[in-house]
Amino acid sequence: MIALAALLGPAAQHYLLQARQMQALSFAVHIPLVCFGIAFPALVLYLEWRYLRSGDEVYRRLARRWTKVMTALFAAGVVTGTILSFEMGLLWPNFTGTFGSVFGLGFAIEGFSFFTEAIFIGIYVYGWIRMSPRAHFLSGIPIVVAGFTGSWMVISVNGWMNHPTGFRLVNGHVVDVHPLTALFANGYVWHEVVHMYIAGYMVTGFVVAGAYAVGKLRGRWGRYERIALAVPLAAATLASVAQVFVGDWNGRDVAASQPAKLAAFEGLGHTTRGAPVHILGWYSNGRVEYGVPIPRLLSLLAFHSSRATVRGLDAVAPADRPPVNVVRYSFQIMVGIGTMLALLSVVYLAVRLRRRRLPESAWFYRALAAAAPLSVVALIAGWTTTEVGRQPWVVYRVMRTSAAVTGASGIPVGYATLALVYLALAAGVAWVLVRLYRAAD
Repeated sequence: MIALAALLGPAAQHYLLQARQMQALSFAVHIPLVCFGIAFPALVLYLEWRYLRSGDEVYRRLARRWTKVMTALFAAGVVTGTILSFEMGLLWPNFTGTFGSVFGLGFAIEGFSFFTEAIFIGIYVYGWIRMSPRAHFLSGIPIVVAGFTGSWMVISVNGWMNHPTGFRLVNGHVVDVHPLTALFANGYVWHEVVHMYIAGYMVTGFVVAGAYAVGKLRGRWGRYERIALAVPLAAATLASVAQVFVGDWNGRDVAASQPAKLAAFEGLGHTTRGAPVHILGWYSNGRVEYGVPIPRLLSLLAFHSSRATVRGLDAVAPADRPPVNVVRYSFQIMVGIGTMLALLSVVYLAVRLRRRRLPESAWFYRALAAAAPLSVVALIAGWTTTEVGRQPWVVYRVMRTSAAVTGASGIPVGYATLALVYLALAAGVAWVLVRLYRAAD
């Protein structure tokens, strides 16, 4: 398909880097909110279900308080998601203009999902004292479903960008479009969807549990706090363990379909049989300097054979290689933090299963408090790995990012304005969450 890319020449754009940075900033702000949109409604609904089954008022109090948090984060996600939708058209008009007919169905479904979620969040929030308990619980189910379908569609579009299919390009024009094939049979969608959904439960679980871990270290440790910590921590623990296996699936698909990205993960300059993995180090002149090598590990992880041949960066032209060190370090940050979170989860599981209680060590709760921001860092590092590792392509081996970007001027001014908007939004969300924290039930 690389020959097709020649039909889509680069735009005359002097602000490509700034446009990419604007998009990256918006993703970094929006993606953690997506995680809460995926997982938090399910946790709230679980608490209400426990209340309906047991009649225990602690579960109801906790569900009502978390509903307020869910609403505040949804409102913030509306702002960041709206900005992202405008950026798609304003920063990358050649991309949306050329391929809109291919992935447009996905964004249409995402739009319907958003409105469904907004409507039922309103019903759920105002229904606590206006609806029967059973009817109120049922009104929360569409929130969970809509949060799933909306993000599923966006991830499907991203999977298509990494593994484009469902169309033909003739003289620079898209023809023979099959949107269902593009969205649901692109070869990347399913491992990306599963990987992101598990990450959503990891981030949400560790952030919420980490907040209550800080409370535990400050002496706030009643039954309410123990339940508030145990529920999200259980979700995060199961997700962390499962993510190890999903990560293996993800890596093998990358090895098969995007070998240049895999080579950038390791900094593998030359095609190698029995390729090693280097921990840390710096890629320079076709090799990793000052790294700690683990022989044959890359071949084993990518192809489940220590003697497998892994294609290096020399297999593609220099102009088609991603920025190696950015990809390497984002990948290692993601894997390193993910491994630590999995180990913390194993410790929790061991104590929970063996002693039927929460851990008592203060060091465990210090680690859990640190896991909250680290899980967000790992999330952003993972998306950096995915998106930067695909460069220089916006649609892999079909359209270059330089061909997709706008030719308009004024991007630096927009970038500065966007940063100020996000700072104001962060301050507003923090203020609301602090007010909710201090407010009486």
